[in-house]
Amino acid sequence: MKTDLELALECAINIYHQHAIKNPIDDYLDKTEFSELLKENAKPFLHDTAPPNMSIDDYIGKLFAKADKNHDGRLKFTEFLTTLNLIVIDAHNRSHKHPDGGDGHSHDHGHGHDHDHGHSHDHGHGPRH
Repeated sequence: MKTDLELALECAINIYHQHAIKNPIDDYLDKTEFSELLKENAKPFLHDTAPPNMSIDDYIGKLFAKADKNHDGRLKFTEFLTTLNLIVIDAHNRSHKHPDGGDGHSHDHGHGHDHDHGHSHDHGHGPRH
């Protein structure tokens, strides 16, 4: 049986491929594909991680610009991983900040979470019909 982390990593690869092959069919994400990927798969997460007073579109643009190291207007898979890294770091930092003014260390990093990892999307690399 695969662990939650294995499923999450496999999921990230498959979601990347599903969006990279849209238009044009290649193994890169242009800015539109990248934006659609995040909005379709991580919108609530983005709302929690975007800096205050910054729109989701501006946040996505900032992530894209930071990750597009060679400035070719598209992200290869390794550059996409940079954006996931930035989002996860932002989410982790925000998880330590609570409105009650506490230090935020009361949240649970244990395995008692009850969100579902029974992914229903295709784990193949080909286009979905």
